[in-house]
Amino acid sequence: MILTKNVTKYFGGFQALKDVSFEINKGEIVGFLGQNGAGKTTLMRILTSYLPATSGEVIIGGDDVVENSLAVRRKIGYLPETPPLYSNMSVKDYLKFAAQMKDVPGKQQHKQIDRVLEECNIGDVKNKTIDNLSKGYRQRVGIAQAIINEPEVLILDEPTSGLDPVQNLQVRKLIKSLRHERTVILSTHILSEIEQIAQRVLIIKSGQIIVDESLDLLLKSQNGESTLEDVFIRLHSNTAESIDE
Repeated sequence: MILTKNVTKYFGGFQALKDVSFEINKGEIVGFLGQNGAGKTTLMRILTSYLPATSGEVIIGGDDVVENSLAVRRKIGYLPETPPLYSNMSVKDYLKFAAQMKDVPGKQQHKQIDRVLEECNIGDVKNKTIDNLSKGYRQRVGIAQAIINEPEVLILDEPTSGLDPVQNLQVRKLIKSLRHERTVILSTHILSEIEQIAQRVLIIKSGQIIVDESLDLLLKSQNGESTLEDVFIRLHSNTAESIDE
């Protein structure tokens, strides 16, 4: 489904990614973890074809992100940390706009809008202006726009950032419900969230993948440590900084 080979990215003289290689199978939920500046956001932007790699190769669903970027974008739903919402639009009008921007055929737009309203549990606010919604509802609207074209891959960058505990649980439940239909990549600074949602963990440090393991095997193999937080602290023992990027 997703294949990266020796992906490297420079910003001037700074090397943000160093020969990053991994493969993600269809239907997996994979958690990306890394400290500030580790490179995970850069990697996610390369996967979405928003940012070009300096060298290396990324294949998504059989298409190269450089040679066939439009085809790749049709296969991907992306939710950045700040959802790309238009606050003066109603939820329904915004989703119609998103469907048009993502080339959903006109005859299917109404059906797709109804589908994501139900799937993301936002039908009760469909006629409300986005500016009047709580952050939890805005996050769900952001996820709705990301899946309105039924993408094969869903990439979520900090999808529960700033939510209260109830909103957090609602969004986590929504993400877990999507895994049966899509490959999901999730970036978050909440380690317990990765434990509850992801099946596999990629830990990035200084632009390199230092861990690529199923969550179950990772927790069983680390000297008896039982939580992802224990593993992460051991791997980054010289720093207590937040891993939010």
